[in-house]
Amino acid sequence: QEQLVESGGGLVQAGGSLRLSCTATGSTFRTYTMGWFRQAPGKPREFVATIGARGSNTNYADSVQGRFTVSRDNAKSVVYLQMSSLKPEDTAVYYCAADVDREFGAILVSEYDYWGQGTQVTVSS
Repeated sequence: QEQLVESGGGLVQAGGSLRLSCTATGSTFRTYTMGWFRQAPGKPREFVATIGARGSNTNYADSVQGRFTVSRDNAKSVVYLQMSSLKPEDTAVYYCAADVDREFGAILVSEYDYWGQGTQVTVSS
């Protein structure tokens, strides 16, 4: 069983930056694809970014491309989401997730096996 714990959320003004962290407790973190998703009130959970097991492959939603960067440190079992040029529409609960079956490529909620509890990001205008 994998446990994921997010941190780093908060309130920021539009144009600002935040870095989210997600720490995993399992011993096979380095074999997982890791993803970031977000969910705004009244909306479905949506894909934000994903990073392959080795950290060399990444993929982003069009809405965050060029503003967000996903990275990971397998030695520490941590995945990061650096968010810059934040917009009010980025306001949501952000979740990290682990896909234990694939080394890269998962962008659907249904493809992920483990989820964190979420961290709130609020961007004020």
